[in-house]
Amino acid sequence: MSGNFLTIPGDSPMQRRSRSSSLTDLISAFDNKAQAHTELQKITAFSGHFVKNAKPTFSKDEYGKPIPGSMTEYRGAEAQARVCTEMKELCEIIHEYGKSPCKSLLPPELKDATKVISFGELFTIYTVISDKLVGILLRTRKHQLTFFEGEVLFQKRDDDVPVFLMQPINDIREYCNNKALQARRSVSPMPN
Repeated sequence: MSGNFLTIPGDSPMQRRSRSSSLTDLISAFDNKAQAHTELQKITAFSGHFVKNAKPTFSKDEYGKPIPGSMTEYRGAEAQARVCTEMKELCEIIHEYGKSPCKSLLPPELKDATKVISFGELFTIYTVISDKLVGILLRTRKHQLTFFEGEVLFQKRDDDVPVFLMQPINDIREYCNNKALQARRSVSPMPN
């Protein structure tokens, strides 16, 4: 028996070469990954190997977005999906506790409103669930799921401001579920 650890008694020369080349491939893959990591550390400001003169190059599509397959990309997609779930929950609370608006008294742009609730009542109900009511309300308005007057609503000052649900709850559920699923699918497979 020779001193080669890849030699197994009874192996043909072809089997030895095959095992040797697969080990060489593994070593080569490891070296490539180590080299890529070293290059990434040079442009990462928080690493101990940051080089000030090394500047990352990005295309317009890549700028401001996390590296594909990174944990940052994964966490961002999960956060976006969580926000969609919170939007759906808020709309379900408005649907459950709100009242049907009197359509004849509403201006034409609010004719599609399905439920209405005062901000004060909504604040009282929703703060038991989450402390992010105003932010989620702004997000639902951006997606045209709700409507309310003013830029931002404040407790006490805006307690009487009506908050309208602008779509049927089944449409909202479908929309939010699709948005959450789309966010999760947009990310590369989760890194190890």
